[in-house]
Amino acid sequence: MIINRKKKSDVLPSEITSHSSYLNRRQFLGQTAALSIAAAALPAQAIQTHESTRKQRPEWLAKQVAAAKETKWGKGESLTPYSNVTQYNNFYEFGTGKDDPYKYASKFKTDPWMVEIDGECEVKGKFTLEDILSQVDLEERIYRLRCVEAWSMVIPWIGFELSALLKRFKPLSSAKYVEFTTLHDPKQMPGQRSVFSTIDWPYVEGLRMDEAMNPLTLMAVGLYGEVLPNQNGAPFRLVVPWKYGFKSIKSIVKIRFVEEMPKTTWAELAPSEYGFYANVNPEVDHPRWSQARERRLPSGLFKPNRIETQMFNGYEEEVAAMYSGMNLRKFY
Repeated sequence: MIINRKKKSDVLPSEITSHSSYLNRRQFLGQTAALSIAAAALPAQAIQTHESTRKQRPEWLAKQVAAAKETKWGKGESLTPYSNVTQYNNFYEFGTGKDDPYKYASKFKTDPWMVEIDGECEVKGKFTLEDILSQVDLEERIYRLRCVEAWSMVIPWIGFELSALLKRFKPLSSAKYVEFTTLHDPKQMPGQRSVFSTIDWPYVEGLRMDEAMNPLTLMAVGLYGEVLPNQNGAPFRLVVPWKYGFKSIKSIVKIRFVEEMPKTTWAELAPSEYGFYANVNPEVDHPRWSQARERRLPSGLFKPNRIETQMFNGYEEEVAAMYSGMNLRKFY
């Protein structure tokens, strides 16, 4: 008798909220009416931002995202509401309020987009997003997103494994880490020109090489079957589901292979609160709050929807071996 053992990382229908328009997406996949139908299903206040993003997206990218293949991560799942995912974000380049990215990113220019590759690798240079995506097959994966602020979502990303991209540039044996940098453009990003900002722009994040090459690590260019909205990190962002959300850097313009651990933005700004590794760990509290539980969106005053936080955000079976023997309280 064959027994199918469910992994902790498998997303349960009970954990996530239905999004009826998305569940029907496969019925109109590839049709020109698909995006119009999706827009009609959105709350009225979201339509303007959604339409603005649609007008900016290149046709080739929209078609490639729409053709993404289904995977084991995304079969028959209900999802965190689109309105939560697109209107409740941390993207400090557009402001510190959760709705600032939604309000201020609608005119953000993401086409054309260039990504610079540099550092300890054989292949270097600047590549267009079309160049990068021309050699990958996009797929749909439903991942949990756990913010260090103790709230969480479940999101259907469209993307490809980061390892497929990194191998293309032939990293040298001296490359021990991968450093990522976000666009620095204060004219478009009001948070970068704010006199109250304490961040030394541009935003920088990094992964150890084995983390970057892990099959779970995703480069995302879409969600909910459509091109990534501006406020969610368009056109090109990282998704590392076993780490706190600030590791999943948005709107990437530079990828650099390096020998030394990168000086990442939050680890430099507040090292006692935001470590380089940032693995989700319910046993290691933030200095100002507990990490044992999280608030799964949507939630409210009378329905806080609090759940237990899982080690490595539920992906322990897939990633724990990378940290064997490490003191995860010291290397947080």
